[in-house]
Amino acid sequence: MQKAFQSASNLECHTCKKDYQNNGIYLDLAVASGSKDYAETMPAATELFRSPLVSFLYERGWRQNFVWGGFPGPEREFEMAKGYLKPSTGGTIIDASCGSGLFSRLFAKSGMFSLVTALDFSENMLQQCYNFINQEGVPRENLILVRADISRLPFVSSSVDAVHAGAAIHCWPSPSAGVAEISRVLCPGGVFVATTFILDVLPPVIPILQTVRQYYIRASSNYLFLSEGELEDLCRTCGLVNFSCVRNGPFVMISATKPS
Repeated sequence: MQKAFQSASNLECHTCKKDYQNNGIYLDLAVASGSKDYAETMPAATELFRSPLVSFLYERGWRQNFVWGGFPGPEREFEMAKGYLKPSTGGTIIDASCGSGLFSRLFAKSGMFSLVTALDFSENMLQQCYNFINQEGVPRENLILVRADISRLPFVSSSVDAVHAGAAIHCWPSPSAGVAEISRVLCPGGVFVATTFILDVLPPVIPILQTVRQYYIRASSNYLFLSEGELEDLCRTCGLVNFSCVRNGPFVMISATKPS
């Protein structure tokens, strides 16, 4: 995959024999890659981040405002993630829903991993990621950009050592599909680390209140904010163990591993 990306040529899947496009910026491994007859439409929360304006503003003020939601700031958040990711040092990592590549670039600069895949569904976010990589002179030997859907990861099962998803789970159309795919591609012993928002709108303990809570959140924002318990249940249901979390107000960082 890295060789195909650097040569700016198309890549053929050995399994399905489909050609996937490489435009010299990112390798497009989405289902609709190269299709003129079919274009995927996603929920509003996903489509928002595909817009050129939002993609441009994301790292130029948008992401910095997350500190008001309890996020510790990118550098501290990165250090926290590195602590969880130590067991996968030297392996490969996917920075899922990477946006403009804020953490992808930090992972690449750290030398912690042999290969960093910056993955997002937004073409414009990946363009911004590419621009920042060039501006900062980030080493490209161990960094590739891939366009793909989090619920259909284009990787072989048990082939990735770690997955990071920063401020992303609440944006996914189906968190369960996303985490299930992450669990599938992780190697035994692989680590999943993610940050997201938690909004305690209604207590999720009583089933009817949980239903009302999810309906309210979806109807009002197109985002899905899970509780701590729901995040743990989600990881466990998808086959991940050793769940842990650190919370600061609406901010939460979670970690889970794939059984060895």
